[in-house]
Amino acid sequence: MRISQVSRSVADAEELPRLIQLSENLFAASFFLMKLLPANFILERAKDAGLIRPGSTIIETTSGTFGLALAIHCALKGYNLILVSDPVVDESLKRRMEELGAAVDIVAEPALNGGFQKSRMDRLAQLQAEHPDHFWPSQYDNPHNPGAYAPVAELLAESLGAFDCLVGSVGSGGSTCGTSSYLRLLFPKLQTIGVDTHGSILFGQPDRKRMLRGLGNSLMPGNVDHTVFDEVHWVSAAEAFRATRLLHQTKALFKGGTSGAAYLVANWWAMQHPDRRVVVLLPDEGHRYQETIYNDKWLHENNLWLTSLPVGPRMVANPSEAGPDWSRFLWNRRTYEEVMGLPAIEAAA
Repeated sequence: MRISQVSRSVADAEELPRLIQLSENLFAASFFLMKLLPANFILERAKDAGLIRPGSTIIETTSGTFGLALAIHCALKGYNLILVSDPVVDESLKRRMEELGAAVDIVAEPALNGGFQKSRMDRLAQLQAEHPDHFWPSQYDNPHNPGAYAPVAELLAESLGAFDCLVGSVGSGGSTCGTSSYLRLLFPKLQTIGVDTHGSILFGQPDRKRMLRGLGNSLMPGNVDHTVFDEVHWVSAAEAFRATRLLHQTKALFKGGTSGAAYLVANWWAMQHPDRRVVVLLPDEGHRYQETIYNDKWLHENNLWLTSLPVGPRMVANPSEAGPDWSRFLWNRRTYEEVMGLPAIEAAA
């Protein structure tokens, strides 16, 4: 068998998604680890600007896969890495990042306002003062995060041609905002649906503890462009986990809870619009969740077991009305202030 291309590293080989047709009009962009793409793009732009070189120290705050992506790239490129996280980070992920050479600093308590994300930012500032010659990727506010997704938009456009709807989760504001913005240069009428969870402030909910990780936020990232979104759906943890299991059982796609939430929304939208083509972004693999999402006992013990899913979301007239179950709101490409009556920066205060 002839090998047409050899990748330079596992990161290079895995940064773009596989495209999989899930139904007649629903396609998945399934990533091994979505965050490999922005982590690499941010580091490469920093190197081009002379901000880092081999041996430089990178400092970032993360509770999930952006930290793993940075650890992979820093191990391959010869950078030192300090990651600030919180007790929610699962032990297997922490061990893997440490095995790759990262120092993982865990904050113990959430801040009164802003939760663990605010505590992590405070600890980040302390470490920045201790390491003055450092680089901070700042995934929430660095425009190279959404800017990294041009290759994804190019892949989708070249492989599928014109399509009608993009569905993706929203956390840092990178993947869905970036991919949609590039695609709309080609397809201005593209519908974009953001998937969030209850207790995330991104689209007007009050901040509270969330069981569904990997999307949502307790702080307002600068990279979230609210005017990208035609619709916003809020999905509960139990619904997302049930959809994740169904995605595996029916399509053999072994993914995490963020992917399950996005699939739930995309599959419903595709069924409601059988004459339109839909793409859903599935961010990461399911291996980290074998003892949680894929464990019946854990789901029962945490009151997250569902025997069935709702047939569709409940439409709400205002984001404050969303929840406790799957809810839908027509955002209509408006700013946060146009919808909520106050600037996004004040919502995060």
